[in-house]
Amino acid sequence: MNLGIEGRVALVTASSKGLGRASAVALAEEGCRVVICARGEEALRDAEKEIAQHAEVLAMPVDVTEPAMPMHLVEAAVERFGALHILVANAGGPPPGRALEVDDAAIEAAVNANLLTSVRLVREAVPYMRAAGWGRICCIASYSVKEPIPTLALSNTARTGLWAWAKTAAADLFPDGITLNLACPGAHATERMKQLGGGGPLGDPADFGRVVAFMCSEPASFLSGTAVQVDGTATRGLL
Repeated sequence: MNLGIEGRVALVTASSKGLGRASAVALAEEGCRVVICARGEEALRDAEKEIAQHAEVLAMPVDVTEPAMPMHLVEAAVERFGALHILVANAGGPPPGRALEVDDAAIEAAVNANLLTSVRLVREAVPYMRAAGWGRICCIASYSVKEPIPTLALSNTARTGLWAWAKTAAADLFPDGITLNLACPGAHATERMKQLGGGGPLGDPADFGRVVAFMCSEPASFLSGTAVQVDGTATRGLL
């Protein structure tokens, strides 16, 4: 299938490893010009080399969870490539912990990283998408927005808040030709999953990246306000 996004400009955050990197690679394979960022310089440069095999890439060593960075990243993308059409908002997940074990500081950090960071990115990207009359926004979250994970209370809290915000924002954006969705992974073979001690069947990050690329595609123009589970049936609920 031709996804119809060759030549589009995509910003993918926290994209030196794992599902963010897989998403950036998948978009590059479809012909997008890609802006990536991460805190770790070595991993970022490694990702840059891989993506450069497929498309133009701008790699920026920044921490996207710092409040000023979303504006900085969006402006850099537009300065380099002249537009911004696709945003894949991603940030590293918070540490594990049960609901009654986490303190205020931990909750605030999780909300900043996994809710506010995505909101800031969307706010900064939308004016350029409206100017283009076309936009695709995909926030990488977790299947925990549908079924909380007992040992990941911080992630449950922040990402479910993001889902509530995105569900309402999507309706405001749709008339402008901009879609907004969540991609909600289950367990995939990433470094974070190893850190969390995940077992059982693991998804291929590359396959997840291709799902994100489709959600950001031309044919996905009527897909908006959804939280798409990519979890290998891990979620048991019907809604």
